[in-house]
Amino acid sequence: MSAPLSIRGLVVRRGAQDVLAGVDLEVAPGEVCALMGVSGAGKTTVLRAVAALQPFTAGEIRIGAVALAPGRLLSEARLRPWRRAVGMVFQAHALFEHLTVLDNVTLAPVHALGWPRARAEDVAGTLLETLGVLPRAAAFPRELSGGEAQRVAIARALAPDPPLLLMDEPTSALDPARRGSLGEVLRSLAREGRALVISTHDVDFARAYADRVAVLSHGVLVESGAAETVLTRPQHAATQALLHGSPEGEAWPA
Repeated sequence: MSAPLSIRGLVVRRGAQDVLAGVDLEVAPGEVCALMGVSGAGKTTVLRAVAALQPFTAGEIRIGAVALAPGRLLSEARLRPWRRAVGMVFQAHALFEHLTVLDNVTLAPVHALGWPRARAEDVAGTLLETLGVLPRAAAFPRELSGGEAQRVAIARALAPDPPLLLMDEPTSALDPARRGSLGEVLRSLAREGRALVISTHDVDFARAYADRVAVLSHGVLVESGAAETVLTRPQHAATQALLHGSPEGEAWPA
């Protein structure tokens, strides 16, 4: 599994405003990158562009040999190779409420990738067991705790075995114990060779579990480096504001 993420000159423009203004970012296999910044800095927009859920105005996004170009989003049929390369876990999990846990995890492999049901259920069962939620396979999302729903969402994102996993604010609704458990899950996924990009405000979580931190401010990547270095000796005012919980100034909406 060797398909690092490469983002070059990423611009997302809404009207006359650049929500992202030329972002460059690379994430290697086996690396956990925390994408940080105050609310509205552009973190979620980056993730949505990488997940091919948000068109972008200029630049290139590449995962190994597969690339996205600016302009309108491609049809789902043409995006199939991309969908196999990237999985996304949304902040609110976005599980289908009318489907069981097992059906949520097997949905994309069966209906988007054309897997036989038996293969999809075998992969789903292994993932759910690894993530500690196999006993909840027959449950519906409304019957899950927040931590369980998050693990099911991770299993769903991992079912096609993508080399890249994106997570949007994964610790926002978790207590400290569950944050630690999630961090260990992410580190284990990185050890398997996956690249992970996590948008987060959680400085302690990033310091404990990320290899690298990239800080966005007003749609610009202003600081990037080893997590311990950036979060201990920040060089940019935006990083300092993030660490001290102080407002950085009005940012473009993300």
